[in-house]
Amino acid sequence: MDQKAMFKLSYGLFVLTAREGDKDNGCIVNTVQQVTDTPLRISVTVNKQHLTHDMIKATGRFNVSVLDELAKFETFKHWGFVSGRDEDKMIGIEFARSANGLIYLTDQTNAFISAKVCQEIDLGTHTLFIADVEEAEVLAPDERSVTYAFYQENIKPKPKPAKKKGWVCTVCGYVYEGDPLPEDFVCPWCLHPASDFVPLNQ
Repeated sequence: MDQKAMFKLSYGLFVLTAREGDKDNGCIVNTVQQVTDTPLRISVTVNKQHLTHDMIKATGRFNVSVLDELAKFETFKHWGFVSGRDEDKMIGIEFARSANGLIYLTDQTNAFISAKVCQEIDLGTHTLFIADVEEAEVLAPDERSVTYAFYQENIKPKPKPAKKKGWVCTVCGYVYEGDPLPEDFVCPWCLHPASDFVPLNQ
């Protein structure tokens, strides 16, 4: 039990994994927190629509993989913030199993924590699971945990600006915003006709 794994938790993004029978599943959450020192406990809030939620309810156990700042967007895209019920989330992912038999990610992860649920609190659309930590290990002590803010700023692709619809004069560069361009339009700058305009972004 490496207590330093707890320091990796603050404001991070985590892959939460569970197993029921021979099926593993998981999803990304950002709600893992340490609750107490003695006994060492953590809490996680999970959407009831997640298959991972149902597995934790059924088995009372889960693992938390603490992602680091080197995590690629594909990791978040693959696991998503809502877990699929029919997808195999393990295909193409590097993982290992902790002592409790549950998956934790070994790539782009700086720590993992295994926990056993001791209390459940119904929050309507979510369940708050409070759990005793059974195993904790730091995998990459020099890597910082990725925060949601870091994810938004540095990992998540920026949306491309929407292309404006319009027409540009090939003579003087005047831009007419709108579509279509009226057939009788005359450029207000150079007084050339609509036939001298081409679509914007062409």
